[in-house]
Amino acid sequence: MSQIRVLLLEDTPADARRIRSWLAEADVLSCTVNHAALLCDALDLLGRNDYDVALIDLCVPDSEGIATFRRIRDAAQGLPIIVQSGIEDEVAAIGAVAMGAQDYLVKRHMTGELLRRSLRYAMERARTQRALAESEERYKLAVESANDGIWDWDLRSGKVWLAPRFHHLLGYELGGIGERPDDWFALVHSEDLHHMAAELNLHIDGQTGAFEHEHRMLHRDGGWRWVLSRGLAQRDEDGVAYRIAGSTRDISARKRAEHRLMRLALYDDLTGLANRGLFVNRLSHAIRKARRKDVAQFAVLFVDLDRFKVINDSLGHVAGDELLVTVARRLEAAVRPGDTVSRIGGDEFAVLLEELDDGAGARAAAARIHKALGVPVVVRGQEVFTSASIGIAAVDGVADTPEELLRKADLAMYRAKAQGRARSEHFEASLHSDVVSELRLETDLRRALDADEFRVCYQPIVDLHLGRVSGFEALVRWHSEERGVVPPDEFIPFCEENGLIAELGMDVLRQACIDAAHLAKMSDRDDFRISVNLSGKHFLQADLVERIIATLADTGCPARRLALELTETALMGCPDVASAMLNRLRGLGIEIHLDDFGTGYSSLTHLQRFPIDCLKIDASFIAGLGRNGKDEAIVSAIIGLAQSLNKRVVAEGVETPEQLDHLRRLGCRGAQGFLFWEAVEYRAAREIVATRLDFGPPPATPAWRNAITAPGRRAPTKAATA
Repeated sequence: MSQIRVLLLEDTPADARRIRSWLAEADVLSCTVNHAALLCDALDLLGRNDYDVALIDLCVPDSEGIATFRRIRDAAQGLPIIVQSGIEDEVAAIGAVAMGAQDYLVKRHMTGELLRRSLRYAMERARTQRALAESEERYKLAVESANDGIWDWDLRSGKVWLAPRFHHLLGYELGGIGERPDDWFALVHSEDLHHMAAELNLHIDGQTGAFEHEHRMLHRDGGWRWVLSRGLAQRDEDGVAYRIAGSTRDISARKRAEHRLMRLALYDDLTGLANRGLFVNRLSHAIRKARRKDVAQFAVLFVDLDRFKVINDSLGHVAGDELLVTVARRLEAAVRPGDTVSRIGGDEFAVLLEELDDGAGARAAAARIHKALGVPVVVRGQEVFTSASIGIAAVDGVADTPEELLRKADLAMYRAKAQGRARSEHFEASLHSDVVSELRLETDLRRALDADEFRVCYQPIVDLHLGRVSGFEALVRWHSEERGVVPPDEFIPFCEENGLIAELGMDVLRQACIDAAHLAKMSDRDDFRISVNLSGKHFLQADLVERIIATLADTGCPARRLALELTETALMGCPDVASAMLNRLRGLGIEIHLDDFGTGYSSLTHLQRFPIDCLKIDASFIAGLGRNGKDEAIVSAIIGLAQSLNKRVVAEGVETPEQLDHLRRLGCRGAQGFLFWEAVEYRAAREIVATRLDFGPPPATPAWRNAITAPGRRAPTKAATA
């Protein structure tokens, strides 16, 4: 049983004792009574304590009548007050009740039971009043603070009450819209009003459980706001609606997001062009139309910007995006209004040309695009020139699907790239067969890596001064079960393009290190090395140096027995990274050889920037020795350059005694080629080192090339290289 704290204001001691006695006898109530005989004391108690109820006499020595009640009420807002009154102040007691007193008791009729009941009822009524006031306050706060605009439509009087928030949603002051339904509906968009009214009437007629509708409403600023209106009708005993109340919420932000998502689903966010999905949809429609007419009337252009990556990397992605937007606008201007321009992705665009009379229309459109893109673009203050390679696929039958047409145009575009860029090419059936062949080649290559079909061979490198083998170049050969022996020039470029060269190259490196360790022990030369080719793809591997170090440790090959051959093109792909890696490798004792020298940049800066030990003269220059004075001049210049920079030189592709004679006369010390030996497998390489073949002074003869034969040796398996 909880304690009830009672403030008693009573100046008559006998009455006070009687009241205390009655409250002490309560078996339901447990009361704690604080007594005051003066109003000032009662007010002091109210300031220092919390009470559940006050029992006051209006006439006390320091206050009379209704003023006593008012002072107590104002001092403790919400405190239930019971007035006890003598017959002479009954009028004042009734006035106090009118001002908020919970009850009044006439002293001469008051009993303990009556007093206790009055206390219980007073507190219960006070709790109810507080709950009602809180509920009303919550409702008021909810209406005033809600994002929804509350509305209440009295169907009998025809008046609509609109909350302040409703007015605010549409930019009006309170009362600025009006009280009639027509004032409300006049703001609804004409395209939405009919359907909204129909939904509202269906609910009023009892055919739907609730009213809900999305529509546009006119804002005071002249713009339109999307809103969601919901409502629920109240009905009489006959089911007739006499009132409907609800809310209206601003959903403009959601509608904008939905519109943006819908646009993103169909249009490219950067350029505003149709995206791939919308393009394919329109292409499908064009195919269906062509089937109905049984005639090809459209073509697809696949447009790819040339050297866009260079612009993007040099000027930044923001500049690249600006260029793409400019290209998009120029493409739109270069085609007819009914044609579709789409951004497929990155710097790739597609154009759907409809209603063509013949193939000349597609060629003309491509020509207009080339002309439009040929005008320089100013991006971030920098004048940029761009061009495009365009593939054209005209419908040659109704069996084509959208993806097949895009693929054909894409293949033709790659043909244009291969033919020198900034040009157009039409799709031909041979392009498809070429792609199928490349796909089959890639499949066979991946299977060959798993099936250990690659073999490491070695071509001797000859010291022309001593006439002895000074090392080997490791070369890979593909012995395919289905294709036979595949020449390197048929699969190495493809491995480069498809990323297979990195795995294949590391397999070759491991086997070459294993063999180099054994061959070096058999050689009597301190400078004996095996050279292994590295691709530019290897320098994209951040752990390349660590992998080479680990390979040397695993195979027991000293670093000084290994040379790495690279082309200038490979070095320039990522020069800063390559320079750092090569300096680390050179610091280990590994030599760095520059392969195919004379065909790339041939920059003296590269010879200073990179730690190069040896220049390998490309075979194309060696082939012209004795027949082409320019080639001989180039070879002579390279040899002289190498000698001045204290670097060694090796001539590649030496095939005739005449070429060898010229090289010796020019002072070239190193050479390799079919004149000395083709690439041989490991056993033959061992025999070459073991017999210490002497190639002798000129005139040289190729007679020794068939002196040693040995069975083949397979490249290492993946398990062996792990």
